Amino acid sequence: MDCILIVLGAIMMLIGIAGAVLPVLPGPPLSFLGILLLHFTARYQFSTKFLIIWGIAAALLFVLDNLIPVWGTKKFGGTKLGVWGSIIGLFAGMILLGPLGIIVGTFFGAFVGELAAGKRTQQALQAGIGSLIGFLAGTILKLIYGGMMAWYYFEKLT
Repeated sequence: MDCILIVLGAIMMLIGIAGAVLPVLPGPPLSFLGILLLHFTARYQFSTKFLIIWGIAAALLFVLDNLIPVWGTKKFGGTKLGVWGSIIGLFAGMILLGPLGIIVGTFFGAFVGELAAGKRTQQALQAGIGSLIGFLAGTILKLIYGGMMAWYYFEKLT
């Protein structure tokens, strides 16, 4: 049974790290699930304090992942149409262009959304940059979290 939990935990770690970049996967919760699966083996244990702290961090990152791009767009003068444009652009870019499309789509979607809201090109460009900065900030935070979870996971195995 331990072997199954270890393998499933490793798979969750990999999917969690992929989820740091792919918006359709909840990266931090999946990485944390990998840690929990390892914890439920008879051989490898984490402290309750460790699990609580990192579980709260995963939940916070999950919530912040949805708020940071919105905050970035609004901070740079974006409107609701810009926020919606960035969200739609993110998914459209991912489908049409793959990983690079996530970045391009987020920016372009916010830009088009702001133009549709009647903003001038310069203002729409600023909102697009804000959306991109917010998306990248969230992605970096999720990658750091996923990397740390993977490090704790594989460090515990050795």
